[in-house]
Amino acid sequence: MRKKKSLVIFILISVVIIGILYFAWYLYDVNSYKKSVADITVSDINLYNIPNGVYDGAYDVGYISANVEVVVDNGTIEKISLLEHKNEKGAPAEVIIDNMIKEQKIDVNTISGATNSSKVIKKAVENALIQE
Repeated sequence: MRKKKSLVIFILISVVIIGILYFAWYLYDVNSYKKSVADITVSDINLYNIPNGVYDGAYDVGYISANVEVVVDNGTIEKISLLEHKNEKGAPAEVIIDNMIKEQKIDVNTISGATNSSKVIKKAVENALIQE
């Protein structure tokens, strides 16, 4: 009987320790993600310096990532295709593409309620256009 009780206590303590370690890892991962998003900056790019063509770009901060294809013609963004967008609840951010085309710049206002996804999509477009 005593061995059974000791085994149950050992199992319970092990489960608690594993839970605490998992929770600590999760908090570290979330903090890293938040820092990555907070550190995103988008540069102004003179579109007239970008040769005509189709450019691919991507950006990934862990919980959110985006792959884009950008078509530039005569110094204007003609089209941005969102090839892939892994997001939390940031699907509404996808309209930011229309704003970038309309305003002919990358650093447009983020979409309310989808700020993190907006930043990632903008960075993916920037990465497409700054490739050398």
